[in-house]
Amino acid sequence: MELLAPAGNLEKLKWAAQYGADAVYFGTEFGSLRSYAGNFTLDDASEGLEYLHARGKKGYVALNIYPWSDEFEQLTDIAGQLDEMGADAFIVADLGVLTTLRRMNLKASLHISTQANTTNHQAVQAYGELGASRVNLARELSLEQIQAMQTALGGAVETEVFVHGAVCFSYSGRCAISDYLTGHSGNRGECKQPCRWKYTLVEEKRPGQFMDYFEDERGSYFFNSRELALFEYVPALKQAQVASVKLEGRMKSLHYIASIVSFYRQIIDGKKVAWDEGLGLLNRVPNRGYSTGFMKGEIGAEDYAVDAGSSSGESIFVGNVLEEKVDGRSLLEVRNTITAGQELELLTPDGKLSPITMPTPLIDRDGEQVEKVNNSQFLQLAQDLPPYSILRRIATF
Repeated sequence: MELLAPAGNLEKLKWAAQYGADAVYFGTEFGSLRSYAGNFTLDDASEGLEYLHARGKKGYVALNIYPWSDEFEQLTDIAGQLDEMGADAFIVADLGVLTTLRRMNLKASLHISTQANTTNHQAVQAYGELGASRVNLARELSLEQIQAMQTALGGAVETEVFVHGAVCFSYSGRCAISDYLTGHSGNRGECKQPCRWKYTLVEEKRPGQFMDYFEDERGSYFFNSRELALFEYVPALKQAQVASVKLEGRMKSLHYIASIVSFYRQIIDGKKVAWDEGLGLLNRVPNRGYSTGFMKGEIGAEDYAVDAGSSSGESIFVGNVLEEKVDGRSLLEVRNTITAGQELELLTPDGKLSPITMPTPLIDRDGEQVEKVNNSQFLQLAQDLPPYSILRRIATF
């Protein structure tokens, strides 16, 4: 089973690869549904694909907007250039884009985005007949439905399932609320996420009077859903021969990429993690609470967040180890305040967690002794740590 990780920019692509992703998906400056991610220039894409291929990994490019007719020339031009660079697949949602790219006889495979809302094996087969080699299934399916689809398909077309990250309250993102309230369309990659906003009630004849709404046994959730965490279902999806599990998060931080990719790498490789233990690890990064969504068969009030705001997470990312060394010592890029003697947690790219105590005094890049360093400074470390390792401050320390 492939682990497919997100990358909002070139740096995040490298981190995803280092922490165990088999493939990384990203968008360029035009054509994907994450306009506010860092996104890749064509030069970035070329470097990223070369980086992945040198490590035996794949790179998929999201071209999954619903384009206007006059944008097809721009889209096909980008696809042609990326194909020459060695893109392994294009992720598309629009039927016209799929058929247009198929006629170009590209070397890259064609994958169907979750935006296509594929909820049955008949649609998967139809996409296969139109040239797609893989379909990302709708997030509204249960495990039992996916298992039945896999049996019906018999491996004729690969399937892919989102297992972690933010979800839309609407069917796989087919939503017009952002467009209606802000003029920025989610289906064009510009969603302002109004489903995450906090709402009150106003009665028509009493303007300006904002009233709270109250929860009953059926809940008070309007739009804001918790985030998916389907790690308990990964073994069953693997047994059903789902080809790939996908993580959401092209707009998330390096800390998120490292933590989540590392966690799911271990799950795919056979590590057994109970729900409470898994939440303890996943809560290291900010989230809106976790849910298993439709995978269990139906959703309820427990699948929606009480508060529309994000949690701050239970850890603070304070530094990462660079490939560069100083006098043979590992060099730490500081991302938040670090003090001498501080107890931190170390996460290495192989997924191992361990406590680490900062020395007293600290040694900065120039060899000077200091008691505290702040963001954008550098520290020499006595330990020889793997590049891309993360140091973070845990709330319980």
